[in-house]
Amino acid sequence: HVQLVESGGDSVQAGGSLRLSCEASGVTYKRYCMGWFRQIPGQERDGVATTFVGGTSTWYSDSVKGRFTVSQDNSNNTLYLQMYNLKPEDTAMYFCATDQGRGTPVLSSGQCYSLPSYWSQGTQVTVS
Repeated sequence: HVQLVESGGDSVQAGGSLRLSCEASGVTYKRYCMGWFRQIPGQERDGVATTFVGGTSTWYSDSVKGRFTVSQDNSNNTLYLQMYNLKPEDTAMYFCATDQGRGTPVLSSGQCYSLPSYWSQGTQVTVS
């Protein structure tokens, strides 16, 4: 059973930086997708960035491209989202996700479409 434990959310001023972490346990596949999503109350959960673990494919939404960077530490199955130049419109609950157990990852133009099979608990990012 996969578990995703997320941390790093906080309140920051516009222009500031934050790094979110997502530690995965119960990982059994070596090639799979992980990603970051965010959700504002009353709206759908939107993809922010995805990455293919075991490969080189990454994808960013247009709203964060050039400001956010997704990375992974395979030694401890941890996914990171480094966020720079934060804007008030980045305020949201952030979630990480994996497609572990869903079979062959589905990628197109660098974006993972097989997410999610598991979600993290979410962490709040507030930019004022």
